[in-house]
This record gives sequence, structure tokens and C-alpha cells, in this order.
Amino acid sequence: MKERAAERNEIDENVSIDLRLNKYIANTGLCSRRAADKLIEEGRVKVNGKINTEMGTKVTLNDKVVVDGNLLSTGERFYVLINKPRNVICTTKDEKGRNAIVDLLPAKFQHLYPVGRLDRNTTGVILMTNDGVLTQNLLHPTKKIKKIYKAKIATRLTQFELDKLVSGIELEDGMCSFDKIVELHEDNEFRYGIEIHSGKNRVIRRMFEAINNEVVKLDRVMFHTFDKKGVQKGMWRELTDKELKGLDVYLRTKK
Repeated sequence: MKERAAERNEIDENVSIDLRLNKYIANTGLCSRRAADKLIEEGRVKVNGKINTEMGTKVTLNDKVVVDGNLLSTGERFYVLINKPRNVICTTKDEKGRNAIVDLLPAKFQHLYPVGRLDRNTTGVILMTNDGVLTQNLLHPTKKIKKIYKAKIATRLTQFELDKLVSGIELEDGMCSFDKIVELHEDNEFRYGIEIHSGKNRVIRRMFEAINNEVVKLDRVMFHTFDKKGVQKGMWRELTDKELKGLDVYLRTKK
């Protein structure tokens, strides 16, 4: 797997010791140089712990460059799947001292950042990486990456409500809909399987709230082609060579 990860490292190994900050950011695969300039201008970039808004700043590979709280790396790419438990925040650190998702990983992976977010009370599959190209592609709306959830809700849905959740509900940030929703007859609880590609914040919980219902438990059982089989809550594993091969199309192009 290390060999496949190395193949994905598109960093120019012949760059000089001193790099312009925008080139350093672009070299990590996070975004283009022009987009990096915008990040710098907006004060979203820190160099060695200090916000940097100077376009011409030079850095070395030994400097710590952080964008939106995520430490960037121009080294080897890593890809890790976590089965997130409840009461864990999907961030690299939390100012309130709550458990962060990187705390579930060993030290060598604690510079990774999550591909997307699960809210604090939602459990399940989340991918962690330091590959900016992959992250951009998997999160871009045009890719329509499939996500499957299992939801336990407060009251049983009527057929009208099931149809409405698929046809679309107007939320404060626009129309949202499930791709599919089916009732799961696993026990006496009201459980539903949901397929969705929207990445909007708390969209499933908000859609149920819009029809005067409530999500009691929410678990993401699949993200793209990744599931949590064999991974206990709070545990992790690296992606296999086969899984990395399946991501090739998302690693070659940037949006």
C-alpha cells in the first residue's frame, strides 16, 4: 500500500529549499496556486502558528503550514477509515476540549483531516487523509458521492412523508431530498435506510425536523464504496491496495 500511496504523491521533488507559500499549498494537492492566494488573503493560513496574509512569504518543508485548522503535508499520502463513535468532533482539534476524531488515531496519523463531517452524535464511516486532491473530488457536488445511513426516528413515517422526503423538502439553504429511503423491519423500533449524496450540514436531521419528526440515532454505514465491516466503533484501518485503486479517478483530476 505504501507503494501505491507513493505513486499518488505528485509533489515536485526538485523544488528549491524555499517555496512561496502559495506553491507549498498547491504542492500538497489542496488547491491551485490562485485558490491558495485567496486562502492566504482571507487569513485562513497559519505558518508556524501565526496567521499569514503576505502573498510573497517563503516557507521550507520543515515549516508547519495550517489551512482552516488542518496541518498540510507534502510528504507521503495516507488513507484511513474510522468507525466514528458518538461524542467525537470531526475536526483536528476542539477549543472546548471535546474529543476530536484525530484522537482515535496513532501519532503518525494525527495530521490527517476528515473527508467531510459527521456531527457529534452521528456515528459511522468517515475517511481521513492528507490528500487534498482526493478530498476536493469526493466532496465536490458534481461527483454525487453515495452515502448510506441507518436512522432510528421518533415516529413511523407515512407513505406521504416517505414520498415527500424523496421528492424534496425546502430547507433554509435550499431544496434537499433523499435518493432513497426504505423502512427496515429489524425490530420494533422505527428504523430506516437512507441513501443520499448531499453534503449539506446536518441535512438528514433537518429534513426530519421539517416534517415534525426527530432522528433518535443516526449511523453512516457506507461512504462511497467504504463500509465499516470488521471495524469496531472507535477503531480504524488503512485502505487496502484494491480500495486505493478504486479511487484512482478521484486522485487524477481536481475540480
